[in-house]
Formats: sequence, C-alpha cells, structure tokens
Amino acid sequence: DACIWAMSLSAFWGMMRFGEVSVKSIKAFDGKLNLKRSDIHFGYDLDKRPYARLDLPSAKTAKPGKTQSVFLTEQNDICPLAALRNLFIVVPARSSDPLFSWTDDKGNIRPMVKQTAIKFINKTLTSWGWGTSFGHSFRIGGASYFLAQKVDPEIIRIAGRWKSLAYETYIRAFEQTASRHMSNLTERASLVGGAPIDRRGSALMGKRRVHLRTMLS
Repeated sequence: DACIWAMSLSAFWGMMRFGEVSVKSIKAFDGKLNLKRSDIHFGYDLDKRPYARLDLPSAKTAKPGKTQSVFLTEQNDICPLAALRNLFIVVPARSSDPLFSWTDDKGNIRPMVKQTAIKFINKTLTSWGWGTSFGHSFRIGGASYFLAQKVDPEIIRIAGRWKSLAYETYIRAFEQTASRHMSNLTERASLVGGAPIDRRGSALMGKRRVHLRTMLS
C-alpha cells in the first residue's frame, strides 16, 4: 500500500511518532492538528541534494499554535522522498486533504487510521516470521539506526525533535545541511562492511526499544 509505505518510511527516517503520520479515526482528521498535503515542501539543500520538510501543525513538544518541522533526506532503495512522490501519484489529493491518505471505493480521500496501519504492518511482519511492531517502533528504530551508524547524537536529537538547548539555534541551519549527516546511510554501511537494510525489516531496526525509549524520551 502506497500510503502505509510512505508513512512508515517517513516515521522511521524522520524519527516521528506514529500518531504524527496517522489519525485515531477517519472522522478525527483535523487540518489544524494533522498533516495535510500543503504541509510538505520538497527542496534542495546547500549541497544541491534533495530533501523534504514536513511542517507538523501540532506536536507533542511544541507550544500551542507552533509548528515543528521534520526533515527527510534521500535514502537509496528505501527512500522516504521516493515513497512520498509515489503516494502523490497513486493518491492525487487537494492541498487541504490528509498528507497520508488513501482512496475508498467511492473515490473519497480518507486519512490513514493508526490502528489500521499498525494491523496491516504487523500482518506483513508476522507473515515473514518476524515479531510485531508498535507505534513507537519507527521513532525508536530510526534513532537506534542513526546511532549505530555513528551519527552525532546532537544531530539525532535535533532531527528527532527531542528537547535540547541547541534546538532553536540549529534548526534553520540543519534544514540546509541535513543530507551531509543523514542521507544514503544504507550505502555507507555497505561500503564499510555493514549489511544494507532489507525493505521488509525497515520498521523494526531498533531491538533495544525499552532502553532507547527511556534514553531518548
């Protein structure tokens, strides 16, 4: 499913809470709180490398009425930018429609419900003989992967929007240099002898979930 693939990669590489890419129910979608098509911006950074910025209308650690931005960079075979562009082709929608959406049998644009997506993902994972995931698996998994690839913890804190005294100072500069730190890490890993990420397991890279949740919350 194009929608679930795009939201999964965005949540993983952007270290997002799964509730930020989904809704509690179809009727719960609110453009003032949830991501819309107009909240995404594709651009090129100082190194002429593509990135996407998702401007969250509402976030757990943001002040009321303030947005937070998530930056997604290019990532080889499991690239969130490619997944988002594919979603836009498969599910054309208006700027006011949910960013992560699908089309029902009557042609109506619908937001993706969190539990529906998690159920679909877990069905796929268990069919391969793997364990199940939960909403925070993507945020924790993304952070643990970046840490394993020796990305500076301060960069991870900025990208993951964990509280940091440096956050407000660095965030605008980070938008223009994110690719230097975080793009194509699967290629880098293979070049130094690490195993490239398999598409089927992209959602569950963080095995030490409980420890990381405590450390990074």
